[in-house]
Amino acid sequence: MNPKRVIVKLSGERLSGRGPGGFSPLEAGALSRAVADLAGLTGAGYGVGVVCGAGNLLRGRDSAFSDRVAADTAGMLATVINALALADALNAGGVKARAYTVIPLPGHVAVYRPESVREFLDTGGIGVFGGGTGAPFVTTDTAAALRALELGAGTILKATQVDGVYSADPKTDPTAKRYDRLTYDEVLDRRLGVMDLAAVELCRRGGIEILVFSGEAAGGPLKALTEPGFATVIGP
Repeated sequence: MNPKRVIVKLSGERLSGRGPGGFSPLEAGALSRAVADLAGLTGAGYGVGVVCGAGNLLRGRDSAFSDRVAADTAGMLATVINALALADALNAGGVKARAYTVIPLPGHVAVYRPESVREFLDTGGIGVFGGGTGAPFVTTDTAAALRALELGAGTILKATQVDGVYSADPKTDPTAKRYDRLTYDEVLDRRLGVMDLAAVELCRRGGIEILVFSGEAAGGPLKALTEPGFATVIGP
């Protein structure tokens, strides 16, 4: 495991900003700068990978598809579009980035292979991963956990709509308690819904720390890693 390697899990909705869907150039630019700041953390050479969701383009459960496998497949392809968009924004800002997909698209997107991605990250490049896990019925949270295990990352930075993990939805329950730190077992036993439980279990097995923070906060990924209390920490 490389403690200086991190995986950032971003929802697709962040790429649309506050719009109904699609891409916001301003939001894509802000996200790319936040990821670039994390990669250049005090010159320490963090290896950064990003896993994209697809909510700005297609949410399978809300789509017109009658078949779950078809809906999930379309969603996975939408994450590839988002990976291309974010990698493009990073490159436009002068940061070396490359989109990868586990769904082969020869001649269009680099195929995800852990050994080649590790080499790219070691050179200071940022890998942006689309295609989810390549299988239906699995969330992009689980894809982030798998990428972390395969690439030897020590930390997953999970951006959410709130500033950490709560005992209940703080948007609807004013008595919800925010947690500063939780163990994997506490998250699993209490079924706290901040992250897919299968992903939490994979992180528990691999000893990968999860930092849950507000994706709305400027510079959130960097602050989550460097400012104590900014994110809820999930670990042993």
